[in-house]
Amino acid sequence: MDKIILTGDRPTGKLHIGHYVGSLRRRVELQNSGEYKKTYIMIADAQALTDNIENPEKVRENIIEVALDYLSCGLDPAKATLFIQSQIPELCELTFYYMDLVTVARLQRNPTVKSEIQMRNFEASIPVGFFTYPISQASDITAFKATTVPVGEDQLPMIEQTREIVHKFNTVYAPVLVEPAALIPENEACQRLPGTDGKAKMSKSLGNCIYLSDSADEVHTKIMSMYTDPLHLQVSDPGHLEGNTVFTYLDAFCRPEHFERYLPEYPSLDELKAHYQRGGLGDVKVKKFLEKIMQETLEPIRARRKELEKDIPAVYEILKKGSETARETAAQTLSEVKSAMRINYFEDQELIQRQSEKYNSGN
Repeated sequence: MDKIILTGDRPTGKLHIGHYVGSLRRRVELQNSGEYKKTYIMIADAQALTDNIENPEKVRENIIEVALDYLSCGLDPAKATLFIQSQIPELCELTFYYMDLVTVARLQRNPTVKSEIQMRNFEASIPVGFFTYPISQASDITAFKATTVPVGEDQLPMIEQTREIVHKFNTVYAPVLVEPAALIPENEACQRLPGTDGKAKMSKSLGNCIYLSDSADEVHTKIMSMYTDPLHLQVSDPGHLEGNTVFTYLDAFCRPEHFERYLPEYPSLDELKAHYQRGGLGDVKVKKFLEKIMQETLEPIRARRKELEKDIPAVYEILKKGSETARETAAQTLSEVKSAMRINYFEDQELIQRQSEKYNSGN
């Protein structure tokens, strides 16, 4: 079986470094690996509207922001199909059919749905579209027969729900759909990068993000004000690593060669951590080291983005062509699904012939 990737993001704002270490960096590596026959990257605007229906302009304006971030990070339209979810109407039809395969009780048990409903304070006023978005996500994945879906650990229940839908469909109708497997980041720190303020979630609304498009000055300001260890008041004080955002970011971004370039007095991150824990190492020195790593990481992304911003119509053309390609694939899957469900009435010549014989047999 051909290996195919499907992944994407909701266009509710510019992408930040949490997106980068959690998925974007890995997507570029997978795209370039030659291991996968096809890579589909979706801008999930329809999904974003499920909890932004009163602010559609927010979603509309951020389509281009996400596309610019994708391209500036190295996603290549010659190797990956970049498309906009709402431009593939076949996904809506697949979602409608899959709804018959899932109970309300099963959706209510989905841990990711429960968590996000609570986070958004929906309580009893849950938009139906938001409540059922695991089914929509299943249609996104199965429309392209994705074998692999790169996700964070918090999204594993969504993949499991997709697998259940695929199994139920294939059992009831015919083995048309492909069960996907989740691909989670190997580096634990990359799975859920905290905000600069130490809060568990990096979020635009909390103002604790470092965006991929931030200027060098903005990155400097955000890193130097990052949350560390509140008990580490003096340089001589022993420091704590748990909950220390600076060290979490170093776990996610630091490589051995960074010590050779920026902090040669330490052979490794383990040695830096050990010195901090026993005391005698100040937060400012560690933050300056982190800043050099982050500037090195983000500078080529910023430079590519500036070039891309000079020709915005070309970026929209990439999305248009990608959406056309994606729609062709989704249409083929939908045709197979309708055939398996035996609702392809006008293409089913056997049905037409049988009914014709039935009503004309006595003439």
